[in-house]
Amino acid sequence: MRFVLKTNYGQDVNLFLHGGQRFWYGLLAVVALAAPLGLDTFYLGEFALVYIWAIAGVGLMLLVGYTGLVSLGHAAFLAIGAYSHAVLLEQGVPFFVSVPLATAFCAVVGYIVGLPALRMTGIYLAVATLAFERIAAWVIEHWESVTGGHFGMRVPEAQVFGLALDTPVTFYYLCLVVLALCLLSAMNLLRSPTGRAFIAVRDSEISAQSMGIDLARTKCSAFAISAGFTGLAGSLFAHKIGYLAPDAFTVQTSIQLLLMVVVGGLGSLHGVIYGAIFLGLLPQVIAFGRDVLPSAIGEIPGLEPGLFGLILVLFLIFEPLGIYGRWVKIRLWFDEFPLYRKSTYKRQRSYLRTERVR
Repeated sequence: MRFVLKTNYGQDVNLFLHGGQRFWYGLLAVVALAAPLGLDTFYLGEFALVYIWAIAGVGLMLLVGYTGLVSLGHAAFLAIGAYSHAVLLEQGVPFFVSVPLATAFCAVVGYIVGLPALRMTGIYLAVATLAFERIAAWVIEHWESVTGGHFGMRVPEAQVFGLALDTPVTFYYLCLVVLALCLLSAMNLLRSPTGRAFIAVRDSEISAQSMGIDLARTKCSAFAISAGFTGLAGSLFAHKIGYLAPDAFTVQTSIQLLLMVVVGGLGSLHGVIYGAIFLGLLPQVIAFGRDVLPSAIGEIPGLEPGLFGLILVLFLIFEPLGIYGRWVKIRLWFDEFPLYRKSTYKRQRSYLRTERVR
């Protein structure tokens, strides 16, 4: 078992707790950078899509996992980022200018959407964000002069340092670098007073307000930052699919994003990565299952969204801490074997929301 001896207050905000984490994360970075040497173009595209989902998951995790505000409308922010980026590229705006502008526009829209969140929580907030997603979908479908409506619009080609984004290797490395920067930004945000205010609002709004935290500014900031990350993912997603259409951003997309953070593990950036891998590979598993299973089962309409919903319910019932929570339990079992006892770390019943802090 590893014990970390803290000798100064600065260790509380270190990105890595000990040398072992530096080694394993460094090894993971080397493997991710060397992946194009051993993978074909299909798997490079799949991993690039996983990275894009993870970027969007970082934004949703900051809102749901760290601020406690449930959203069913993040597909709208994904669409706004994608369409804004494509429109700017059509106007001749360079790639490295278009992406920040699309991200900032999504953040502004997220701040506006966050204003109704000041008076709503729980299921009411989820319904309000779902209504926003439907409004955004209606605008995309009917604003044909800008979005192309149901006919969609082609995403213009772009280059990064003279390299075309339509090549799998270039796009893979771009998504990997952006994901690394997003994770680093989110980690530093959570260590800042703003991030700590997010967590305080999640645990108890009354306690946070009594400590001087401005609930209105904190909630709107959470929505803005979350929408910004999701809009950034939408900009990359536009290049991934190459052609934008309304049916690429539906309610099912919002449910998939929510499924990703819940299955990965709420309140953990590790859970974003686990959830993105799960979300990115599950459609391939379902497609493989359709070929193996009898036609009476494999050809059932709506099989994929039905499985997504079933998996979400099963995780909420049997593994509420998600994949990362299960990994923490497994790692703890190996650390304390053979002295580990299941009841040793069993949490007692909580009577206050502030007692649920992990």
